[in-house]
Amino acid sequence: MTISAGLGLAGFPFNDASDYWDWVKLCDEGGVNSLWQSDRLISRDPQLETMSVMAALAGATKRIKFGMNVASLGLRDPIVTAKACATIDFLSNGRLLPMFGVGSARSPDFRTTGKPTAGRGARTNEAVQIMRKLWQEDEVDFDGEHYQLKGATISPKPIQKRLPLWLGGSSKAAIERTARWSTGWQAGIEIAEDVKPVIDAIKAACDEYGTSIDEDHYGAGFGFFFGSKDDPIVQKQMAGLAKLTGKSAEGFFAVGGAEEILARIGEFHAAGAHKFVLRPIAGNTSDVMEQTEALIDQVLPELAAMNDV
Repeated sequence: MTISAGLGLAGFPFNDASDYWDWVKLCDEGGVNSLWQSDRLISRDPQLETMSVMAALAGATKRIKFGMNVASLGLRDPIVTAKACATIDFLSNGRLLPMFGVGSARSPDFRTTGKPTAGRGARTNEAVQIMRKLWQEDEVDFDGEHYQLKGATISPKPIQKRLPLWLGGSSKAAIERTARWSTGWQAGIEIAEDVKPVIDAIKAACDEYGTSIDEDHYGAGFGFFFGSKDDPIVQKQMAGLAKLTGKSAEGFFAVGGAEEILARIGEFHAAGAHKFVLRPIAGNTSDVMEQTEALIDQVLPELAAMNDV
């Protein structure tokens, strides 16, 4: 079992596309395990479309893995999504890490498009099954309430013989969905003490369904910042998250230095998480590069040493 850390982006804190690719190169060459792009279609702030990012990363990188954190199956067509994932995995020689969820009912992606939030869990259940079948089987029949297929196939198949399918969500329905059909689970905006009962519940549900998820395929994430909590950008993000969750933002971030970041990783690891998506708190290209370089230099070697023990 290994502990690994990737870097995730929600918005687009870079000055331009060239700066983004400089950051990607830094991560690819610096030993970052993976890159993750959040899914948001409707936004006034700059947001990259996640599947387009996956395709671009497939061609622009050599080593690093990448995934979407998370792509909403309450919005996306499963056949198109399955085909895109298979294509990206094929062209990247097996480096895609697909991650899905139902999508938040509060998202403007639903509100502004009129896409119904009711039933998005059922749509996601069917979508997950369809995608797994299309990735692995040569002829797929499916007769669901929301989607129907007759003799469907896609080619080429993914390079990864069992393409990972990570899911998010902590509701009872999400736990059941994860246990029945996923290869991994990633926490959302949750603190360590909230993650443990979900992981325990997923493992219990796996026992019930006769399925299994690798012990080190449970993940979590948090924002990090090398510096002071008094920095205006940290204060802004913490205030925003406190407003969103109604809780103290302390447990959702690690601010200070490598010691604080490793301590937060340790809390989640004790709760059962092994894979981490860390989000640099940054307002521009300079901030992102500085935070990423510090993580590469000061945190990743410590994680590697933990895996060598």
